[in-house]
Amino acid sequence: MPLLVMKFGGTSVADLDRIKNAALKVQREVERGYDVIVIVSAMSGKTNELVGWVEQTSPLFDAREYDAVVSSGENVTAGLMALTLQGMGVPARSWQGWQVPINTTAQHSAARFVDIPRANIDQKFAEGFKVAVVAGFQGLGPDGRITTLGRGGSDTTAVAFAAAFGAERCDIYTDVDGVYTTDPRITSKARKLDKIAFEEMLELASLGAKVLQTRSVELAMRYKVRLRVLSSFEDTDENSGTLICAEEEIMESKVVNGVASSRDEAKITLVTVEDRPGISAAIFAPLAEAGVNVDMIVQNISEKDYEDHPGSVTDMTFSVPINQVERAKRAMEDAKAAGTIAYDELVVDTEVAKVSVVGIGMRSHAGVAAKMFKALADENVNIKVIATSEIKISVLIDRKYMELAVQALHDAFGLEAA
Repeated sequence: MPLLVMKFGGTSVADLDRIKNAALKVQREVERGYDVIVIVSAMSGKTNELVGWVEQTSPLFDAREYDAVVSSGENVTAGLMALTLQGMGVPARSWQGWQVPINTTAQHSAARFVDIPRANIDQKFAEGFKVAVVAGFQGLGPDGRITTLGRGGSDTTAVAFAAAFGAERCDIYTDVDGVYTTDPRITSKARKLDKIAFEEMLELASLGAKVLQTRSVELAMRYKVRLRVLSSFEDTDENSGTLICAEEEIMESKVVNGVASSRDEAKITLVTVEDRPGISAAIFAPLAEAGVNVDMIVQNISEKDYEDHPGSVTDMTFSVPINQVERAKRAMEDAKAAGTIAYDELVVDTEVAKVSVVGIGMRSHAGVAAKMFKALADENVNIKVIATSEIKISVLIDRKYMELAVQALHDAFGLEAA
């Protein structure tokens, strides 16, 4: 039988009525002739509640017990979904991560997949079961302990199962009806995309679009898993939602396909750093060791008086997630105290935002940067930092201008038009 993977997020299974609504969608696919693997998240709000209980019980918690507790939310949903399907006459069985087993690395709360053996679930399909309801977000470490995959891990679980079982498609049901050209809350002109390439979705996910978890898109691109994002709360058919697929499946792509934005950025500048071979490694190695995710980087000639600094000096500016600022400052201060680097001042700006344009069409079209910068200049939006890749251009700007910048770029590239 052809096989389909369907994933339902927390809002899609928030209560028994929504679980029944999701089960009806599963039943419809079974009636179309599919065997179905359903991946479920915990009911909306339950994971936060479980995390809160762990932190109240033990602020310096054992990561193994943390995983044992927070993974239980998905187990409850899986059992309830299987019971609901059974009540509708659909042969279904629930599976926890260890029962499959979903084999992962031993890194608790941030585990990665090792392999997913098919034998146990295939056996149940052979016995006449039509649906395997699998608890997302969790797996089994090499020591036999439960592991979890980090927030958004159920998306990654769904893609991994689709790859392991050779699924025809992986449908991600959520509270939005697809992937949009930008955040519809920022501009009413945002348009739902029928198709988007893996590379574009990966850039959008990493740049602030919250429709899919970045790791899930990486995995889908690596194993060529066709993904579809669609709403749990609307009637859907085979043409609903947004299909995320290989570039070859898209006949003609616009130069720019989306505008992403993120408020959760901060800019850090090290003023008057010695300009010498190895200075970048001396700065960014301690940041990496501290687990700081550095994004945009720019190096400038310092405005400081050269008489105060014999030899060449430079300013080094980089962006980090705003919740990692203190960690980054500590890493730089420790490196300075150890004599690894020297700088006059560490300047932090937390009132910035990142705005990006993304499109595979950039590979073959010139002038995208000029058009982007002119659109921002026309709105008097000053650019602080620029970063580019083959299919994206990102800028760091004052946060108060983020919505204005997104609207201006969406208009400049005509994204409201299909």
